[in-house]
Amino acid sequence: MRLRSLLPVLLAGLAASAGAASAQDLTGTLKKIKETGQITLGYRDSSVPFSYLDNNQKPVGFAMDICYKIVDAVKSELKLDKLEVKLNPVTSATRIPLIANGTVDLECGSTTNNVDRQKQVAFTNTHFLTANRFVTKKSSGLTKFEDLKGKTVVSTSGTTNIKMINEYNAEKKLGITILPAKDHAEAFLMVETGRAAAFVMDDVLLASLAAGSKEPTAYVISTDALSKPEPYGIMLRKDDAAFKKVADAATAAFYKSPEAKTTYDKWFMKPIPPRDINLNLPMSEALQTAFAKPSDSPDPASY
Repeated sequence: MRLRSLLPVLLAGLAASAGAASAQDLTGTLKKIKETGQITLGYRDSSVPFSYLDNNQKPVGFAMDICYKIVDAVKSELKLDKLEVKLNPVTSATRIPLIANGTVDLECGSTTNNVDRQKQVAFTNTHFLTANRFVTKKSSGLTKFEDLKGKTVVSTSGTTNIKMINEYNAEKKLGITILPAKDHAEAFLMVETGRAAAFVMDDVLLASLAAGSKEPTAYVISTDALSKPEPYGIMLRKDDAAFKKVADAATAAFYKSPEAKTTYDKWFMKPIPPRDINLNLPMSEALQTAFAKPSDSPDPASY
């Protein structure tokens, strides 16, 4: 009778020991999250529509939605009843240091995944692909770069975009007049006022400028591009295989699901806060392929 009465106590002790061992086996970010009950997301304040502040100064956006999918996966992986989400603002200058020093666990924005950055941090599967295209007025009838022959176009000074259009113009001998602008706003204004037929820049930036203009439906973005698609990814700490495994599995499952297209359309094909602008940027074939076969590759040729 005494042994029988002790059995539940012994079993409970074994279970507790197993749980303790499991917690002790955790490393890196997962261990930190388990011990603190918190996960910290880094957000941008104006990276529309990936991560920015709405009317209530709350971080929202396509990348934020993806990060919350990872948060759910971490909570499930660690078998936590509650997981507090802390939000920490980051900038282009602070995002990598704050990931590397442990202040931020996930950076939810529009950060390009490339070889140089992978020396400092890691990325989960690609959530967007941007390429060098041009925006023009629909009335111009211009859809491809070859259509710019003999035209005046503008691009922002000091960017890879203006370098590419200059090289393309020289190679194809198209006689394009290429004007440098001091910033994106000035370049778009030149198209808006008819001083340039097209503005060459990253397609997502062009979509945002067109959507925020006085007459959004008057503009169209070129069908072809001068560059291979550059991948954006959610950033996390380097050499943290266990945490990356959870993030990769969560993003891969999301991208392969119908919810990914619905979420994309929510941010890129419908009015978004705070001004209810519509980017009208359909999901590209390259991104559809990337979602069907999730990858964290920094190589544009992979897409």
